[in-house]
Amino acid sequence: MTQKRILVTGASGCIGHYIAEALIQETDYELYLLVRNPNKLTVNTQGRSGITVLQGDMLQINQFADLLSTIDTAVLTATAWGGEETFNINVNKTLELLKLLDPEKCQQVIYFSTASVLDRHNQPLKEAGEIGTDYVSSKYQCLQQLPKLAIAPKITTVFPTVVLGGDANKPYSAVTSGIPEVTKYVNLIKFLQADGSFHFIHGKDIATTIRYLIDNPPTEREPRRFVLGQEQLTVNQAVEQVCTYLGKKIYFRIPLSLSLANLIIAVFRIQMAAWDRFCMNYRHFTYDKVINPASFGLPNYCVTMSDVLKISGVKSAGVQS
Repeated sequence: MTQKRILVTGASGCIGHYIAEALIQETDYELYLLVRNPNKLTVNTQGRSGITVLQGDMLQINQFADLLSTIDTAVLTATAWGGEETFNINVNKTLELLKLLDPEKCQQVIYFSTASVLDRHNQPLKEAGEIGTDYVSSKYQCLQQLPKLAIAPKITTVFPTVVLGGDANKPYSAVTSGIPEVTKYVNLIKFLQADGSFHFIHGKDIATTIRYLIDNPPTEREPRRFVLGQEQLTVNQAVEQVCTYLGKKIYFRIPLSLSLANLIIAVFRIQMAAWDRFCMNYRHFTYDKVINPASFGLPNYCVTMSDVLKISGVKSAGVQS
């Protein structure tokens, strides 16, 4: 019996590293890891047989046409975050890759979108397509095209919420790299209240979830769209948990109203993109249903703000003023 062939694009990114590591360490699948620069891939690709690092670019994805027709499962994490090639990579080349897969041979495609393209009821958010950043609007456009493909019935789309992750051997997500900086301002932040809420998920928990989905593809009657996140957290709850972890007492809090924020923007003539202003007004980036390892009876790695701070290397403290 031939071994299952799995392709992972964007393997050198934050999420890609966690997925590649899990598949290398926990499976004996034949792995093909697509990266632009192999030097940025720090997982141990020599640890076992059956691992092939493909040096290439999504812009020339057709050079792998022969291989793609033999792939059993494709995990598509590669993305352009901005720049002139964003739409070409995130829409055109992603669709080209999907068309090069064999709908008869390929058992599942796990396509990474972003929760930013969904509303609170997990439906497409039209503003994401109309005024989103190049990254967000390109992800929205690609999502609209997926149902038209021959391989559409095999596509499982995942929508990560706020992504955390990174360590000495993996690139940090944008949010994680800023966490130690935020803790410097905790003495100011602890006095503020804000109306907002969100979900987050760590790269390790994403990898655990993807591992499960690879081995347990949804059936025809099951949903094929999943928002990846831990339980909803309000901004105020997050601040309280950070203060508890750092041993900071909260004596009183001043509500930050939207009208005050708008006044500050007007007075200081702060230039805001339409998408930034939309996000400021929208505030509650929460979803009807989210999944994480616990959804499948698997252990969660990072659930609370204390976990986030600990994993990010922030030291906890005893109670202090």
